[in-house]
Amino acid sequence: MAMATQTGLPLFVLGQGADPHSERGVDCPGELPPASDPGLVERARKAKEALGERLFVLGHHYQRDEVIQFADVTGDSFKLARLAAARPEAEYIVFCGVHFMAESADILTSDAQKVILPDLAAGCSMADMATFDQVEECWEALEDAGLADDVIPVTYMNSSADIKAFCGRNGGAVCTSSNARRALEWAFDQRGKVLFLPDQHLGRNTAVLEMGMSLDDCVVWNPHRPGGGLTREQLQRARMILWKGHCSVHGRFTAESVDDVRRRVPGVNVLVHPECRHEVVLKADHVGSTEHIIKTLEEAPAGSSWAVGTELNLVKRLAAMFPDKNVSFLDRTVCYCSTMNRIDLPHLVWALESLSLGEVVNRITVDEDTAHWARVALDRMLALP
Repeated sequence: MAMATQTGLPLFVLGQGADPHSERGVDCPGELPPASDPGLVERARKAKEALGERLFVLGHHYQRDEVIQFADVTGDSFKLARLAAARPEAEYIVFCGVHFMAESADILTSDAQKVILPDLAAGCSMADMATFDQVEECWEALEDAGLADDVIPVTYMNSSADIKAFCGRNGGAVCTSSNARRALEWAFDQRGKVLFLPDQHLGRNTAVLEMGMSLDDCVVWNPHRPGGGLTREQLQRARMILWKGHCSVHGRFTAESVDDVRRRVPGVNVLVHPECRHEVVLKADHVGSTEHIIKTLEEAPAGSSWAVGTELNLVKRLAAMFPDKNVSFLDRTVCYCSTMNRIDLPHLVWALESLSLGEVVNRITVDEDTAHWARVALDRMLALP
């Protein structure tokens, strides 16, 4: 069913037809309407209604409220990709998230389904910190040192399809923040060392705080330094080879942030994501994945106070969901995920209206070989007990 595009309210759409590796897209006609402009809300509603069961809209927890209101389901990246695969009747999967998430959805869905990212410039700084060529160079260095046969690569879900495929080809697996310990236990059952990509903080926090390793068991591979900045002896001694990558949002929280909120809010509970720095996690009362953070606040007693160390859109939404609790952002400095926020209502309206007219825009596809090996790594994760 086609629907005529409304022209009364112009769209300011970046990222249409853009290079996903560029900072922003091209073709920017019109003026940017206010967030959640009533005209845009109505256009999104009509376009979604016109597409009916052919459309399935996924909304990551970190999305703006103006976008989340149109999501059929919300969740973290892997949960959303699996939900998309469970909806084979949906011809169009509109992923309101970032590039690596849409790649995962394309890998897990059928060839008949088309995955759309409303703005191709919505990337992930963490995923970009580990490129395929950099990881290949690291692996070659481990081979030259005679250590590669003793290393299993494990990548966080927040990585490109290329890196997931690299892990698949080399006997490794993918993990999420909620099953990182299980993935690492599986890996150490196979070999003596793990190359953990691309988030050093999740790897370190899991190994040290959940598996009883010491900080001395961990080294950090810096892809911008010769040999990763490490000696052969350091690599030989290490059990965890952590990639020098981090989340730009969670990396902003500091130990001082925790101390400050404890001074300001009597009896506060500090709840943080394991992508936070090690010293932040050590000072926190509770640590867990996005889903764990949501569940913890759901079950918290009325009147309790919580300082939450994760993306601000989610924290604001949780504060609104649980008005009987005092929920605040951990740091005084407000910080959204800037790339996640590139998916806004103008982009969503443009994507939905284009689809309703039969024009598939910003489709995300992963080549067959990469998709195969990435799926191997994902399947190893799914097979974990």
